Amino acid sequence: MTEREDDLDLRLRRCREEVDREIERLLGKDSGIPERLREAMGYSLRAGGKRLRPFLCISAAELSGCPAESVLPMAVALEMFHTASLIHDDLPCMDNDPLRRGKPSNHMVFGEGLATLAGDSLLLWAFETAILNLLPVFPAERILGAISEFAKAIGPSGVCAGQVLDTDPSSRESEVDFVWKIASLKTGALIRASVLAGGILGGLEDVKMEALYNYGTHLGLAFQVVDDILDVTGNSEQIGKTPGKDSVQGKITFVSTYGMEKARRIARDESLKAIESLSCFGPEADPLRSLARVLLDRSS
Repeated sequence: MTEREDDLDLRLRRCREEVDREIERLLGKDSGIPERLREAMGYSLRAGGKRLRPFLCISAAELSGCPAESVLPMAVALEMFHTASLIHDDLPCMDNDPLRRGKPSNHMVFGEGLATLAGDSLLLWAFETAILNLLPVFPAERILGAISEFAKAIGPSGVCAGQVLDTDPSSRESEVDFVWKIASLKTGALIRASVLAGGILGGLEDVKMEALYNYGTHLGLAFQVVDDILDVTGNSEQIGKTPGKDSVQGKITFVSTYGMEKARRIARDESLKAIESLSCFGPEADPLRSLARVLLDRSS
């Protein structure tokens, strides 16, 4: 591991620890949540994961000198929704995957009904967590801006749209651009919203927000291409879910559309574009650059 990768690994670990502590605090509050629902929500929230979306949010906020703890509620909210989307994605009516992050999927443990409600609850709890805990810290207009980006990214023209295009045969299109559309919505929208929310809360000026928009767009695409590659080349221990399901389910992926070698070139190109997008920043953006470089390594 290089010194740069080692520094990124340390930053990711610290972010993960902060997010995990806050999740435990929230789950431990006497907030009127039925115990079985709390257990189902906690099962998936505690299942692991790199906490990349919180990391992106916090790193973007830190570009303006904003302390990590001040944006932690927004970072946790992003992870709550991401976890909710994974619970729903694994359901029999969607991808029907019994494995997530190396453990039985939520519905395999709690049943489809409770898993669905756990996902719904996490989605809504994300907004409650962000709004109530950001209000004492940031001006209302910044909170509104960050929440608006979040809501737009996960709604019917964002993640939900991407899921429809990915799973509904009647919504499929024949154009090569279709695979890019799925990736930009299903995966890219939330990744872009993560950096934008952090930048908005940090009060970054327009030119730097545009740079973060471009960074998030290219990083999200690279992330999805790498995910498509690993579905073919990885194993369940490596990727934490059942490999090879894209092909079995006849999904349109970058590998099925372009072939493995071109998919790898696309992942590399998008990762490099993400790094280039940050040219208006100095070394304070190195954590974001390092994350894009890690995707370069994973795609090879």
